Amino acid sequence: MGSPISLGIDLGTSELKAVLLDEYGTVLAHASVRLTILRPQAGWSEQNPENWWQACLTALHQLRQSHPDAYARVCCIGLSGQMHGAVLLDHADRVLRPAILWDDSRAIAQAQWLQNAHPEFAAVTGSLPMAGLTAPKLLWLKQHEPQVFSEISCVLSPKDYLRLRLTGERISDVSDAAGTLWLDVGKRDWFEPMVQACGLRLSQLPRLVEGSAAAGGLTAEAAAQLGLRGQLLVAGGGGDNPVSAVGIGAIDAGHGFITLGTSAAIVAITDHAAGNPVSAVHSFCHALPQRWYTMGAMLAGASCLRWITNLLGQTSEQALLQLVQAGLPQTQPVAATLPLFLPYLAGERTPHNDPLLRGGFMNLGYDSSAATLGYAVLEGVGFGLLDAMHAVQSAGATVGACALVGGGARSNYWAQLLSNILDREIYTLSGSELSACIGAAKLGFLAYGRGGDLLQNGMPVKERFFPIPAQQPMLQERYQKFRGLLAAAQALHD
Repeated sequence: MGSPISLGIDLGTSELKAVLLDEYGTVLAHASVRLTILRPQAGWSEQNPENWWQACLTALHQLRQSHPDAYARVCCIGLSGQMHGAVLLDHADRVLRPAILWDDSRAIAQAQWLQNAHPEFAAVTGSLPMAGLTAPKLLWLKQHEPQVFSEISCVLSPKDYLRLRLTGERISDVSDAAGTLWLDVGKRDWFEPMVQACGLRLSQLPRLVEGSAAAGGLTAEAAAQLGLRGQLLVAGGGGDNPVSAVGIGAIDAGHGFITLGTSAAIVAITDHAAGNPVSAVHSFCHALPQRWYTMGAMLAGASCLRWITNLLGQTSEQALLQLVQAGLPQTQPVAATLPLFLPYLAGERTPHNDPLLRGGFMNLGYDSSAATLGYAVLEGVGFGLLDAMHAVQSAGATVGACALVGGGARSNYWAQLLSNILDREIYTLSGSELSACIGAAKLGFLAYGRGGDLLQNGMPVKERFFPIPAQQPMLQERYQKFRGLLAAAQALHD
């Protein structure tokens, strides 16, 4: 057998990705399978866990067919996945209902009840109760689906359902567990008072490990389905943001990055739990031991660009970006008369913690065009990230130069605009769209006892962007106007 290979699997919201990574950090192959979201009612967001498993089987079959030699050398598996989802299992590990996802807002009242009843818990759990986190969802189920609630034997996060299918084990890692609101993030263990506040027992939660620890071995049944060796080691893995951080090399205090995908976030690595719950800043455990991260999260990121592209009838996001670049070149400041955009299409987390908040345009005129509306969306997401950055800094975290990852990182125009708005160096990375998969594979190697040197290796820098001083005065003026629109937006749902 040749040199060892680690299999990294990332269960996203819109697709499942998998990579084969060698011990030098080279991606030998990757595959992806699209996923669909169920929205049976307004504000609901669900997926069928069986579809995750079938997507995993399909992706790994693609890897096995395209790179049989490398696939045969797989020695370990690492997992990454969307956070805050609730997978409900009965005593026989059967799924009781579709999983409730991170962007589901049905549990607004339950989140508010938890905050009112137990305001002191936020300092322990690292976050205010929010509808998108796991704990309020279980309270909603207790109140609205009591029969399902009564049958719950275990609550898993999404990627841990894949582990269950791979290993037969009910195990999670501390980084994903931090997103449930049931974890004492400082102690990196379950916080029983919050668990009990949701009507649950500790016995209904999975065993916890660190992301780089071994967390089960491949069952004979799964090995036969996947064409891999039985008892193959599966690492703890982690939530998508911390595992992406491992993938790009953001592992030490002071490192930071911005994710610009369906949602968006600004993340700063710390050596201690450093949150500011009042500003809706999350303090969560990193996927590596003795490390944490402080995060300001937006519920809508690059999805805003996809939305306006469809609304304007453009053929593609790239086509709209080309109109923006041609009509509003970054060689000169933008005009004060351009439209402003509030990016709250799905509510907002940091710093407003308001799932009912909605977006909108202001300052429209007869001269507004596809280009100016497209620009306003890019700028509005940037202003939302600036709000989030200020909140992260208020928690004591340091935000310096930031890597930009996610689908939005494909636009150099957007990257430069973010540099101007945030007044920070922004740099893009080659292969960053696979950062969570690569991070998962690195954690697999660590659990296998290899790959420690891979942690320090980030990804090759593709391009660097620095603030353009001439652009900043007008952007600062427009940001203040953007902030001034918040009260009006909030008044619409009061």
